Amino acid sequence: MNVHSLPRVRIGIVDDHPIFRDGLRRLLEIEPDMSVVGEAADAAQASALAIDQKPDILLLDLAMQKVSGLEALRTMPELSRSIQIVVLTASIEKEEMVRALMLGARGVVLKESATAVLIEAIRTVVAGGYWIGREPVPDIVAALHDLQAGINKRPTQDFGLTHRELEIIALIVDAAGNKEIADRLAISGKTVKNHLTHIFDKLGVSGRLELAMFAINHGLHPPK
Repeated sequence: MNVHSLPRVRIGIVDDHPIFRDGLRRLLEIEPDMSVVGEAADAAQASALAIDQKPDILLLDLAMQKVSGLEALRTMPELSRSIQIVVLTASIEKEEMVRALMLGARGVVLKESATAVLIEAIRTVVAGGYWIGREPVPDIVAALHDLQAGINKRPTQDFGLTHRELEIIALIVDAAGNKEIADRLAISGKTVKNHLTHIFDKLGVSGRLELAMFAINHGLHPPK
């Protein structure tokens, strides 16, 4: 990748430690394709930074004292849709990692990581990918599935879903397309689309990826 030929990535830094922010800014601005356009010390300042500077990437500290990074993600859903967010953390439990990704983060990077890891994570996320730990994630649904395997899940709820809708959701999690779902359940493609419309309405999700992530996070298992 020739970084010199790419447009500069506009980055915002949100962390309540000014020394860390200053050091991170210096490291990032060495890169020819990156520019730090603003800094924030808390969630309120992060919102102002996002509105005023419109960065491409927001680096968000998970462990801020006033409002945690997770809480900031939870209270600013519009931010995670318009700006790609990479969470920075000193340490993180699997459950927190899943929550961060479910709340809109596109990457999770440990603060102890080498600078090169963070730089590559930023470039991966800007290009439309996901990043967890030290490597890119080609399949975020599969990655979330693996992360959830070691977590004690909450009791399964049905959210008013029918048996057939739960079957379709299970196939969506397995990355099945509409035609494959129709063939495996012996129903028409139109019926599959109708079921998906009802499922989206019941769960308040807007697409297949969001549905798969919701299903994994809430333990919507294939019906027995």
